[in-house]
Amino acid sequence: MAVLRVGVAGLGTVGAGVVRLLAENFSVIAARAGREIVVTAVSARDVSRDRGVSLEGMNWHADPAGLATDPDVDVVVELIGGADGAAKSLVEAAILAGKPVVTANKALLAVHGSTLAEMAEAAGVTLGFEAAVAGGIPVIKVLREGLAGNRLSRVAGILNGTCNYILTVMREEGKDFSTVLADAQALGYAEADPSFDIDGVDAAHKLAILAALAFGRRVDFGAVHVEGIRRISALDISFAEELGYRIKLLGIAREISGGVEVRVHPAMVPKGALLAAVEGVFNAVLAEGDFAGTIFLQGRGAGAGPTASAVVADLIDICRGGALPVFGARMGALADTPAVPMPKHVGAFFLRLMVVDQPGVLADVTAILRDCNVSLESMLQHGRAPGEAVPIVLVTHETSEAAMNEAIARIGKLASVLEAPALIRIEPG
Repeated sequence: MAVLRVGVAGLGTVGAGVVRLLAENFSVIAARAGREIVVTAVSARDVSRDRGVSLEGMNWHADPAGLATDPDVDVVVELIGGADGAAKSLVEAAILAGKPVVTANKALLAVHGSTLAEMAEAAGVTLGFEAAVAGGIPVIKVLREGLAGNRLSRVAGILNGTCNYILTVMREEGKDFSTVLADAQALGYAEADPSFDIDGVDAAHKLAILAALAFGRRVDFGAVHVEGIRRISALDISFAEELGYRIKLLGIAREISGGVEVRVHPAMVPKGALLAAVEGVFNAVLAEGDFAGTIFLQGRGAGAGPTASAVVADLIDICRGGALPVFGARMGALADTPAVPMPKHVGAFFLRLMVVDQPGVLADVTAILRDCNVSLESMLQHGRAPGEAVPIVLVTHETSEAAMNEAIARIGKLASVLEAPALIRIEPG
């Protein structure tokens, strides 16, 4: 069988990793794919840069779009990144040229995934994206193929290694957020501008893709509720430990009455839960199917090796003749299931207040909660410091997000409350 000729756009960490993996595991990959896979063309900004891999004999394209029309390229691998610009133009051009595309670009798929899937379906070509979510964890294959016969009720995961690393170190070392973030940047675990990660946008891109696969709906990034971890304090993490919880940045897609919740935010999960045990830079995804039950996947969610592994898995599928619908069903068969607005979310909450230690404060707070129909499960207050600032922690029974938002808005206006209340949702994990 003829060699599969691959053009790689973007020769950063992942792109160089793909070239290296295809070279070093050449014979193993050829045996499993049924044909040889060879990189014949590349595109990157700097032709002279040493990337630690040989580019000898490969066609060089200064403009990535050249890969789409290169006669020596059968499949285009897009590793440029970004929702628009060169990445989007290349993927569209390759599809229109009738060439399969493999991408690790979660932003592109979250924002334009439905349109690109329609284009790929019309052109009869594969659009592979195993590498776009959770690096080397084969979560796309599990949701789209392994659980294809199941109705899924929930997909939840730790989808950003940077945030998980920061929260892990904050807990283990008792340091505050800004200190751990600076350390993570120095170690290369966080970018110089970390906002994409710590504000939850990266996790939200990935969750939008998982929600489409899990619930047979079009990708809808705009419907994802997004919160990051900037406001998580060492004090909150300490109280969470005392209460038997770990704080994680979770992506959660859940089918409920009226539609699907799709949300990214910090959450407290019980220490005994599967997701609570995922530490450091690791990612994990949990899926609940009506026949399969709970499926749990854990591994490295980023880096040259894991992400390149996922890219090559898609290339092998293409060699084998795999032509699966991009999001698990043909575009015309996807449901128009609405996204449930966040105020309708129902769950338990952790509420921390910094208050002046004086008589009547707790009575004022509990009166507001009562008036907003929020009931309490437990309360923590350590010691006394009359006239000084002290933390009070309240854990609620299940209540609506709307009721909780009304309560904290009123509580925050009390003269005895010294800073904005800290509110963290409690999840089963």
